[in-house]
Amino acid sequence: MKLDLRRQQMLLAGEWVDRTETMEVRNPENDQLVAIVPKASKTDMEQAIARAKEGAKASASLPVYKRMTILNRAADFVDAHKERFARTIATEGSKTIREARKETGRCVETLRLCAEEARRITGETIPFDQSPGGTGRFGYYERHPLGIIGAITPFNDPLNLVAHKIGPAIAAGNAIVLKPATATPLSALLLAEAFMEAGLPKGILSVMTGLGSEVGDVLITHPDVRMVSFTGGMEAGLEIAKKAGLKKKSMELGSNSPVIVLEDAQIEDAVKANVSGAFWAAGQNCIGVQRLYVHEEVYDRFKELFVKQSCAYLMGEKLSEKTDMGPLISEKEAKRVAFMVDDALRMGAALLCGGKRRGAFYEPTVLENVPDECMLAKEEIFGPVVLLYKIKSLAEGIERANQSDYGLHAGLFTESMNAVFQAIQELEAGGVMVNDSSDFRIDAMPFGGTKQSGLGREGVKFSILEMTEQKVVCFKLRDNG
Repeated sequence: MKLDLRRQQMLLAGEWVDRTETMEVRNPENDQLVAIVPKASKTDMEQAIARAKEGAKASASLPVYKRMTILNRAADFVDAHKERFARTIATEGSKTIREARKETGRCVETLRLCAEEARRITGETIPFDQSPGGTGRFGYYERHPLGIIGAITPFNDPLNLVAHKIGPAIAAGNAIVLKPATATPLSALLLAEAFMEAGLPKGILSVMTGLGSEVGDVLITHPDVRMVSFTGGMEAGLEIAKKAGLKKKSMELGSNSPVIVLEDAQIEDAVKANVSGAFWAAGQNCIGVQRLYVHEEVYDRFKELFVKQSCAYLMGEKLSEKTDMGPLISEKEAKRVAFMVDDALRMGAALLCGGKRRGAFYEPTVLENVPDECMLAKEEIFGPVVLLYKIKSLAEGIERANQSDYGLHAGLFTESMNAVFQAIQELEAGGVMVNDSSDFRIDAMPFGGTKQSGLGREGVKFSILEMTEQKVVCFKLRDNG
């Protein structure tokens, strides 16, 4: 079954529009044409931002119960059409149909969480008389929407990461202009359809399909855009941060996630979790397992089981129910991964599994003895490749895990609570997953990293906090004495 080859429209301030210039959306599995979408111009983006100014006023004036109703209706729409959403994700992107169904389910949950958190945007009273000059005063702070949010999303989670931008923005009373990944715009357009069906007033939401090089700078530099929310690569994030200037920024960037497996770990559980964590979505996952530090006492056993399960991971057609892993997002990306692996092999690494490319497909690959100075060890792979290292102690594992310039998620497998709390204290990461791979995440938790892995935190409640600002109110009370 194929998606209809039809000319899509983009959403400009709540209205569906077409353009003469277009872009093709192709299936990375076979390069077949999936759909054609408008190629937005700089003028289109400027128009979307201009109309979002009125949309921001409309959004801020929406009563909380109406925001909640709209978000829940949008979630209902996604849930009612979940197979359509899942097949769109699997056709335009890298995920298998089983992975796509899970992402669709998470999108529904994300939107419902946004509806719930909308009722919890609150402030606090402030005891002004804690200072001598504050006697006779009463006040509080409250949270207000920022105005216009500019959002840029990646290809690897083309629906749920879009929901993590749009949902909190609407819950907080903002307008949002979103540019989805060029390779995977269809899922974002489907979510925009859900919000239009849910009754979102015009002007609040725009989903602009176009090239980042042409419309991205307009979005991030425009003075009326009060915040830029970006999920993507570290280099692009640095450029955006430089260009955006004095406005709020939320940046979820790259990673090189480490997992430590100690001698007392449940080895079978650790193997199963880390195979999935390494190869989910063909390894195109910012918190996917990249470096595995395994204690020398259990290294050989872990390696044997891990390689066996990795080699059994079924690569093939995305829409097949049997397939475990599909292609990378493009042949260019597969060639990049192949180059990094070949570079490591030239420098002395040992290939335990995989290592072959076919078009945009790259086999699940396991390496050991990878030199610290090669690209695979230092950079984010963003592909189905995992590195095994032997360690003598937890202290060595933590030290080596922290050598990366990234710090998004880390994992630890052990039965020792002392080891757990030492790792929590010393690992330089935004999240530490105990007896789980670095790949674990739920949509309600704060999500973000340290060092070059980003700025701020996502996760519904925490995105809403980022997308609002505090306003202090103070009353000087009249002295009736």
